[in-house]
Amino acid sequence: MNSSATRVAALLIVLAVACLSMHDAIARQMVQGLPVVVVIWVRYLGQSLVMGGAAISRRSLAAWTCRRPGLHFLRAFFLVALSLCFIGGLRFVPLAEATALNFLAPLFVLVLSKVFFSEAVRPSQWIAVLVGLLGVALVVNPAGELFTWTALLPCGAAFFLSCYQLATRAAANQDTPESATLWLGLFALALCSAMLPWFWEAPSTLQWLGLSGMALVGTTAHWLFAAAYSRASPASLAPFTYVQIPCSALLGYLMYSSFPGVLGWWGISMILVSGLMVILPSIVRSTRSSEQDSLGELR
Repeated sequence: MNSSATRVAALLIVLAVACLSMHDAIARQMVQGLPVVVVIWVRYLGQSLVMGGAAISRRSLAAWTCRRPGLHFLRAFFLVALSLCFIGGLRFVPLAEATALNFLAPLFVLVLSKVFFSEAVRPSQWIAVLVGLLGVALVVNPAGELFTWTALLPCGAAFFLSCYQLATRAAANQDTPESATLWLGLFALALCSAMLPWFWEAPSTLQWLGLSGMALVGTTAHWLFAAAYSRASPASLAPFTYVQIPCSALLGYLMYSSFPGVLGWWGISMILVSGLMVILPSIVRSTRSSEQDSLGELR
């Protein structure tokens, strides 16, 4: 990957996480008046309509070809679970803090990779896990208002996000990105639809507008991620995803007048540092691999 493509990819990632922050900010408002199942059902309905409509308009048969439907269904299960935890948690946890707790996912990936894939883990990465847990303690603050069981919801979302990332890794090179995104949305929609009869409440006209906007920015974020990862490796772009934390903090302040305190920012910073400590070896390996490929091309 040349430096120009990497810069464009980094910009796309920043735009993607900005869209995700807006998606979460809208979702926080929606779950105040609607069941979380209804909110995420509309979210994946919008994604399925957009991706399906795009595939139909281009007459792309490849988008409808799915080699590993069971694996993509598992990805959708983890995605719905993390959506239920994270968006449900937004009803109780401020936006910036919930976003920061969701960035525990690299730590969960580290532990799960060790347990299930027997991957080597460096001592510095285990130290990162401890730093991240201490950061969670500062964000939740046992003496503060967030010290309730509801603070576990964003942590649960981080766990399911790590499971989703591992399942996505297993599905790599099985289907095209367009097909993987389309079937992910369809399976997620099916799972939400199965739960919908027990939670359905008809949204008002204003709520439909908010839900539609949430679905639009969420789908745009997924498209931007796909466009970025087609230009540079996910490992090299991972640090740029942390821009979501200040974006969420800004939107939380502007829309809900909530802003982390001093201890909260210390905890958020420790979670950020711990995540970077975990993904740094992957970034180094990716950089070395790119350099070796470039040298091979020169030879």
